[in-house]
This record gives sequence, structure tokens and C-alpha cells, in this order.
Amino acid sequence: MTVSDTTGQGGEASRSASNTSTLAGYEGCADEYAETTAPKPETDDQPALVELLKVLEPASRLLEIGSGPGWDADWLEERGLVVRRTDGAESFVQLQASRGRRAERLDVIGDPLGGPYDGIIALHVLQHIERELLPPVFTRIAEAIRVGGVFLLALREGQGESAEIGSKGNEYYVALWPRAEIIAILDTLGFDLRWSHSFEGREGRWLTALFRKGAPQ
Repeated sequence: MTVSDTTGQGGEASRSASNTSTLAGYEGCADEYAETTAPKPETDDQPALVELLKVLEPASRLLEIGSGPGWDADWLEERGLVVRRTDGAESFVQLQASRGRRAERLDVIGDPLGGPYDGIIALHVLQHIERELLPPVFTRIAEAIRVGGVFLLALREGQGESAEIGSKGNEYYVALWPRAEIIAILDTLGFDLRWSHSFEGREGRWLTALFRKGAPQ
């Protein structure tokens, strides 16, 4: 699952080397990614999605950024929510189409997000956005969520930036963020932290957090 390319002045596409390589990596590994992340029949361990369900009404409308194979959207739709599936990689859009699901190509940095939604989900995807571009993306996300709506985020914790090599040899750009900094940025946009969980994954430490958008002061 991935974002699309960065955009420059006037909305013109302006690919950085990091975005180009990251996107190319996901374009080439959709089937492999889907296989390695597929839900296991013997478990239904989705703590972040369970927390999301607790604060949403039935039939709530969600935007999912970086849907990838669509496993999380499947889980949510099975429980009565309406999910707009999007991804920056055409390979994932086509993979979902082959599964009978409708997904759209979306550049979270430059394309209109639509809304207002009852919630937006961005799990394990926004770490690929360059550090200086993520706060403006958060602003766009905030503008697309109704007052009282929610934002579910999973982001890599830490300091600095890195380039990681995937199984196909592509470099994936990753920005690491201190937990306190992410919470502070979202606080300035009117988001209150409702739930959070940190865990160690094979790529490092992840912060998963659920925020609610409050009324303007």
C-alpha cells in the first residue's frame, strides 16, 4: 500500500527520487504483499479496527488511504461500514478489482480527498511521505473529516529518515516520527487522542493511534 507522487506548484506532478522508487516498489510486489499480509483464518486480531468500531455508527462512511490488497476494508465492510478504498499504486487497484472490489487510484498529497467523511484510515502508509510534506497532508485529512469524525493512523516511530530495500531491490523511503510530535501536530488541527498502541514489528516500532476531530475553538 502506498501514496502516490509528490506534487509541485500549480498541481503539476513533481516526482522525487524517493517517491518514484517507493511507488515502483509497490507496483512490482502487489501479489507478494497481498499473500504475506492476508488474514489468517484462525485469528481475528484487529485491535485498532475494533477501537474504530467502538466510536462509529453503523453505515459510517470512511476513506481508506493506502488500501493495499483491501483486507482491512473487507473487515470493516463485513461489519456494516462503507469504505472508499484508495491506493497510490495501480497494481493494488487492479488486485482489488480481481477480487471483485472497487478501489481508486489516489495521490493523497495532490488529489482532492472528497468528504466530509465520518473517518479516515491510513495504516502503515504515511511513513512513505517526505517529512516536510506530511504536516500539510494531515491538514488535508483534517479538512476531509466532519466534526466528531475520527482518524485512525499507524506510523513508524523514531527519529530521522531511511531508505529500505524491498524484495525486488527497490528503495522505499521512510520517515520516522516521535510519538509526541505526531500527537502535537494533530492537536493543532483539532484532533484529540482517544486510543493508542505501540508495538515492535519487523521493520521497527509502530504507533497506532485513534483521534477524534473536535469542533473549532
